[in-house]
Amino acid sequence: MLAIYSHHIRHGLGSGFDPEPLQDEDIKRRRKNMLRRRLPHLVAERDGKVVGYAYAVPFRKRPAYRYTVKHSIYVHPDHLHSGIGRLLLPALIEACTAAGYRQMIAYVDAENLPSQNLHEAFGFRRAGLLEKVGWRFGRWTDSLLMQRELGPGGSERAVEIG
Repeated sequence: MLAIYSHHIRHGLGSGFDPEPLQDEDIKRRRKNMLRRRLPHLVAERDGKVVGYAYAVPFRKRPAYRYTVKHSIYVHPDHLHSGIGRLLLPALIEACTAAGYRQMIAYVDAENLPSQNLHEAFGFRRAGLLEKVGWRFGRWTDSLLMQRELGPGGSERAVEIG
């Protein structure tokens, strides 16, 4: 997972990338923290090697947003456009729904059409465009905000997640 994440730090335009490469212990600590909080963290393997992973984290820290998660998907550069995202995203949606979350958010680089298409294929809609919010590789980048309802979404009263 560290090699995949490090590649995207060095080459990607996604939002929220760490300025410095993480260490293996950083990745393990993050994963352990997510699992302890009952947040999904999924790993895709091919021939015994990690080729991608996906996870969800709280959308915001305030209690009013406790039913909403944002997610990330990372795919090994040698396995891009090979269906890994199409395996991970629906499994992540299912895990978040089963855990009682009602909304799922994605921030997608506005130039990343494959990611936009993937999210739209699994029911995400465009909820907004954040213009010139990221500075990477000497230029400003835009982030597309995408959203998908989970389970009953906002049509029913919330039940405490626990």
